[in-house]
Amino acid sequence: MTIRAVVRGVGHYLPERVVENSEFEESLDTSDEWIRSRSGIERRHFAADNETTSDLATHAAKAALADAGLAADDLDAIILATSTADLTFPSAATMVQANLGMTSGFAFDVQAVCAGFIFALANANALIASGQASRVLVIGAETFSRIMDWTDRSTCVLFGDGAGALVLEAQEGAGTTADRGILSTDLHSDGRHRDILYVDGGVSTQSTGYLRMEGKEVFRHAIEKLAATAHSALEKAGLSDSEVDWIVPHQANIRIIQGTAKKMGLPMDHVVVTVQDHGNTSAASIPLALSVGRARGQIKQGDLIVTEAIGGGLAWGAVVLRW
Repeated sequence: MTIRAVVRGVGHYLPERVVENSEFEESLDTSDEWIRSRSGIERRHFAADNETTSDLATHAAKAALADAGLAADDLDAIILATSTADLTFPSAATMVQANLGMTSGFAFDVQAVCAGFIFALANANALIASGQASRVLVIGAETFSRIMDWTDRSTCVLFGDGAGALVLEAQEGAGTTADRGILSTDLHSDGRHRDILYVDGGVSTQSTGYLRMEGKEVFRHAIEKLAATAHSALEKAGLSDSEVDWIVPHQANIRIIQGTAKKMGLPMDHVVVTVQDHGNTSAASIPLALSVGRARGQIKQGDLIVTEAIGGGLAWGAVVLRW
């Protein structure tokens, strides 16, 4: 028998404030049509002034725990993927742990920008497969509105805030591709490309900084690398593109999503798309899409899912799982 990390529950949270594209027309040389045509984004959510990343993460965590029918102390670990933690330290994950009233186990953050949730899933899978944990809450949460340069129309219109969460549980499988749970992971990074997507500030520079991006370069890398990592993850699992029920991609740009699906030979009706309503929520985008896709009735138990993302670093990867 093989121990698999199986999805037991899923949930998400979006801040109350909805920002339509038209709001940016008041302060920037842009338009709803310009934003939609280049990104597919129609609106996004922004956190309230008193809302932090750990607040968003806590709401999503509670939703996932309720969906799983579990309490916080049923968990062994929390892994929170974020680039916008409340404080330099302690980790936002420990803040969620306290908010949930979880008094045992351990919690830590993972930082791989938009690929963060993929890296967090891979870590959770390793903990479960090795026997170090039986139940892990994996969260992606961001408040990217805090690091936007509101004079840069090429970036500030693209991002939003939100959180999504999965509860993964150790279950026995037969060791075949028919098993539920995570079947394979594939992770990569290449620090030579750091200058095409980064924040120009940080603790050692004594500034918060703003997000900076070379959009054309990111687009070029994204299409190639996302399809390649998805293929690699499928190959590791012993599966092919034709067996995939759903691609659940990082929701950065509709053209990247379409290009990746085309390279994988899958039609768009096999892709969960939420970018139009959420914008790019970085590490939160995949768990948000998984939760929304399940709520829509798209994702059903037994479905084979490939989820992939690329972010600053560059860091990228994919996970193959059976729901």
